[in-house]
Amino acid sequence: MATASAAELAARLDRLPMTRHIWMLVTLISLGGAFEFYDLFLTAYIAPGLLKAGYFTPESLGPFSVLAPYGVAGIGTFVFTMFAGLFVGAIFLGHFADRYGRRTVFTFSLIWYSITTAIMAFQSSGFAVDLWRFIAGIGIGIELVTIDTYVSELVPRSHRGRAYAYNQFLQFLAVPLVAFLAWLLVPNTPLGLDGWRWVVLIGSAGAIFIWFIRLSLPESPRWLARHGRLADAERVVAGIESRVAMESGGKLAPPGPPQKDEAGEGTFAEIWQPPYDRRAILMSVFNFFQTFGYYGFAAWVPTLLIAKGIKVTTSLEYSFIIAIANPVGPLLGTLIADRIERKWQICLGAVGIGVFGMLFANAELPGALILLGVLVTLCNNLMSFSFHSYQSELFPTRIRSRAIGFVYSWSRLSAALSGLVVAFLLNLGGVNAVFAFIAFAMALVVATIGGFGPRTRGLALEAIAH
Repeated sequence: MATASAAELAARLDRLPMTRHIWMLVTLISLGGAFEFYDLFLTAYIAPGLLKAGYFTPESLGPFSVLAPYGVAGIGTFVFTMFAGLFVGAIFLGHFADRYGRRTVFTFSLIWYSITTAIMAFQSSGFAVDLWRFIAGIGIGIELVTIDTYVSELVPRSHRGRAYAYNQFLQFLAVPLVAFLAWLLVPNTPLGLDGWRWVVLIGSAGAIFIWFIRLSLPESPRWLARHGRLADAERVVAGIESRVAMESGGKLAPPGPPQKDEAGEGTFAEIWQPPYDRRAILMSVFNFFQTFGYYGFAAWVPTLLIAKGIKVTTSLEYSFIIAIANPVGPLLGTLIADRIERKWQICLGAVGIGVFGMLFANAELPGALILLGVLVTLCNNLMSFSFHSYQSELFPTRIRSRAIGFVYSWSRLSAALSGLVVAFLLNLGGVNAVFAFIAFAMALVVATIGGFGPRTRGLALEAIAH
């Protein structure tokens, strides 16, 4: 492969202004991810419906009923199986995008999600629902890794932070949508079908648009060049340049000097070569602990409110109001995403989660609960879009998807465990016990990223990789 040409193509991409065409590419990728976020977050909002339907009884849960003595044989198993599937998809199949291409795997995983989630909607026992939740999670695990990889390789270096904030803004639009649908449907049985089944099927049906999304997306030119398809990569870059030049109304600036070319075959062993080994350990530790804060709240909002004595219908209403903040956080984040070093954005979000979470645990008034729930959500958003950008920047093109899959898989494992841990702590010490643990996990996040994380803001991917 003519690696110099590959480096020049990357330099040409990095010098582009962020015009409407590039924003549209990010939009198309993000809309695909919105289906995944819909499914990811429906856990919290359909759980009361599954509980009401008797799916969390020992008889319905089958083998999972062995967890009953620990207080987690219920909603905890539903959360656990979802994230166990995400873990399997991320760690074992995350490298597929490095091997087969970002565009191909993006499409494949959406199809997987649509089919398996629709099947889950028609199951008649807690064990069967959990099983198909696990299978759907595998596809979503691949998808989320691919999206991070895809966005980082198409967006100019000076706008990566904003692109990830915008990406999550669009994806998080799915959260208030699923919360609103659950509020309307879960307590009812439209056309004789349980409301929770409707919520699941609506998300699955939305994925039929994936083919049209795929047709408008190019393959990552960095991936094409890395795999020796320089002519294809040139066509993609030239096409982007042409559109950007037309939209910007002027001649494009000359590209900067190309960075040092990549060397290596893209194997798993390369993750453990300097400087990537330290980064892999750093991000694995971070990912393991960050999800206790993120999903410990996001996946449990209605249940935490119910534990504070609020009835099911009202808890779903409060949860919907809190969920509206999800797309607002990343949208606000576009104002600072490329102005503040990425590692400090992550730390700021973690501190906010810990502080506002403890205040939420001790609040009683409805207004205070909603306000603090919104503040926790906004801090979750800040940490989320910042670290998705950050971890995609730390590894080179040849192992980017594989490395992201590996480090991200630890968050999937801890999120699976969080379903069990939160259920156990809620049973043991109530909402206060849950948020005390979350605050501890966020303190470890700050110590890890703040103390050891490298700087990435404004640097070319190829420069960070060395």
